[in-house]
Amino acid sequence: MFTEEQIPELLAQLTLEEKCSLLSGSDFWHTQPVERLGIPALMVSDGPHGLRKQAEGADEMGLEESVPATCFPTAAALASTWDVALLTEIGRALAEEAKAQGVGVILGPGVNLKRSPLCGRNFEYFSEDPLLAGELAAALAAGIQSGGVGTSVKHFAANNQETDRMRTNARIDERTLREIYLSIFERIIERVRPATLMCSYNRINDVYSSENHWLLTEVLREEWGFDGLVMTDWGAVHDRVAGVAAGLDLEMPSSRGCNDRLVAEAVRTGGLDESVLDRAVTRVLRLVSRHHRETPEEHPEEHLDLGAHHELAREAASRSAVLLKNEEAVLPLPGLGDVVVIGEMARTPRYQGAGSSQVNPTRLDNALDALRRRHPGLPFEPGYPLPDSPAAAFPAGKLLRRAQEAAAGRRGPHGPAVPRPARRGRVGGIRPSTHLAARRTCGPAARSAPGGRRGDRPALERRGRRDRLLAGRRGRDHGAVAARPGRG
Repeated sequence: MFTEEQIPELLAQLTLEEKCSLLSGSDFWHTQPVERLGIPALMVSDGPHGLRKQAEGADEMGLEESVPATCFPTAAALASTWDVALLTEIGRALAEEAKAQGVGVILGPGVNLKRSPLCGRNFEYFSEDPLLAGELAAALAAGIQSGGVGTSVKHFAANNQETDRMRTNARIDERTLREIYLSIFERIIERVRPATLMCSYNRINDVYSSENHWLLTEVLREEWGFDGLVMTDWGAVHDRVAGVAAGLDLEMPSSRGCNDRLVAEAVRTGGLDESVLDRAVTRVLRLVSRHHRETPEEHPEEHLDLGAHHELAREAASRSAVLLKNEEAVLPLPGLGDVVVIGEMARTPRYQGAGSSQVNPTRLDNALDALRRRHPGLPFEPGYPLPDSPAAAFPAGKLLRRAQEAAAGRRGPHGPAVPRPARRGRVGGIRPSTHLAARRTCGPAARSAPGGRRGDRPALERRGRRDRLLAGRRGRDHGAVAARPGRG
């Protein structure tokens, strides 16, 4: 393995083709190695709130299966803690798990502003306020990098929707752009000096972020003094040569040599100065020298205190909770003798969003188990079916009627009608809701919009029989309790 001091010597030994190859990935998750000079591949991995390293033999993007990792609360929840020390501690835990898996750079945190409640990735972002988002993201990144693992702060910049994100054009005047959208990134760079930034798919004032010289060079490097690497979001390149000239260093994932050849040809014909290419190659080599990790051992979990990480996640979740409604001081509950739990999400929780941040948790707690540890045999009704849940095998109308009767106190205590699911939640967007009801009470206890990297929500209405479940109790609540995952 080479040192940072040896980079000029390595640069002089690289052929033009080898230089160009270093500016794109070798596959979905690794940079390109040059074996003859001892330059290894660096592994990157998703992981804003938990490592999502692709499992051996999984699909190319690893969306279906990833190695088990601690699933911390998403940024939307963590922002409600307002606790920079807590986020720094979570960052350290993420770094420990990344190092154990041979991951050199975690692709996060995501820091884009929440400009609409419909945005499909709001769960991954901290806040609608640039100060809060910047301070908390900086704390998380600082914790990760203190463990020797790099971060990739994303998505630079003005990426505030998922629908048609590859083609959108954010038209923003310069003052608004600097004070609202860019100030988050500037704050993080000043405090943490992240290893990398990830540029966004969209255009800003008609120019794609991946080839925006004003954004990637004039503002980022010349004004802010950023000395790290800029990589693309996956597939965000439009004109590779223009991107290199603008300050884009690393294209991910692999272009299978296509864009490498375009860059080499531009250098040969004078369309791109080789010194500009060398500058980008130097940044890639610097990243590899600082953050490359050897292949993990066969059982990396043996070197981790995953139990402590799980307790940290529980503590973070507790601090993230926001109580919205507590009629007649129902909370704290004096006891559970006259309580019924309503809502399939009490035992089949939706605890994270979908897509590139989907974590395969090492452990998963649910509200029903926690309550039944205090009060064995606590009555429960699912109320509605969820895909891949035990309630999915039963007619929705029957589930609804049983839940309404239980909330009204017309059914005696009984356990779940079907066995509990395996302790590994099937993850999609997060939907309402789990209901913790005193007798004759039905109040929503968890609500967050579904979403993901494939698109935004079309609307915020609750769907199907869950609306009817609430409607059946509307106007007859006695001591309703409502809470939701935190909102920054």
